[in-house]
Amino acid sequence: MLTQDLMREVRRLQVRTKRRVEGLFAGEYHTAFKGRGIEFADVREYEPGDDVRTIDWNVTARTGKPFIKRFVEERELTVFLAVDLSASESFLSANGPRPKNRIAIEAAAVLALSASTNHDRVGLCIFTEDIELYLPPGKGRGHSLRLLRELLSFEPKARGTNIDRVLLRLGHVLPRRGTLFLVSDFLAPGGAKSFETSLRLLSRKQEVIALQVTDPRERELPNVGLVEVFDPETGAKRLLDTASRGVRNQYRQAALQREAELTKLFGRTETDRVVLSTDRPFVQDLVKYFQMRERRR
Repeated sequence: MLTQDLMREVRRLQVRTKRRVEGLFAGEYHTAFKGRGIEFADVREYEPGDDVRTIDWNVTARTGKPFIKRFVEERELTVFLAVDLSASESFLSANGPRPKNRIAIEAAAVLALSASTNHDRVGLCIFTEDIELYLPPGKGRGHSLRLLRELLSFEPKARGTNIDRVLLRLGHVLPRRGTLFLVSDFLAPGGAKSFETSLRLLSRKQEVIALQVTDPRERELPNVGLVEVFDPETGAKRLLDTASRGVRNQYRQAALQREAELTKLFGRTETDRVVLSTDRPFVQDLVKYFQMRERRR
């Protein structure tokens, strides 16, 4: 992309992103991530007179004794965006409005601008089979614009995905105590279990929030007769008879199994998941998550 074209695209994305942040977001990010003005430190046993709203119900259930959360004055929040731009993210169904990678880029841009507006430090990595771009957390308008430029102009060298390797590397370079938004379709070779260990390790340092980008056609095949399907990461091609109910059912069951494995994984690792679909406005899904996050605090 030419520099002049890139700058025009950055300005367009900046305008769209700013409208979303000032419109639907309208304080939801700030409330969800800095509503108390304090951050979690540890837990201790409940004592008479303690605020029952601070009870940690998970610890209480495990120990059989009431425990409360203790907080300390909040320091500057560090937000990190890890964005998957492997070849599977370029998937676009026949009648789809936008490819998955466009949703991933715009969602990351909205979060970056929200963090910047909230005076948080924000960093970025773009990954495929490995981390291809790493920008350490920073602040300010210039830093935010650089993030947008990189998101829009970056052209990945590899086509495949290795989430496990990426999470392990991030565990070595990211500071302790921060929030990591992991933006991906999570179509990893080997399935969800292939990156469970690395996700657990990283979650000890970071609060990981999974933003799963999906397309409806990855879950349901249309009945359009013979079609050639193409795996953008491996290059493999296959002819499918979508007029066959058995073929469509097999495709649907495979998608349901992938989703079930991801749901179990995120449940086991206590990782929040937000599903962003190409057929609906993703900002509404983020707002709902931020509101839910605030209610459970």
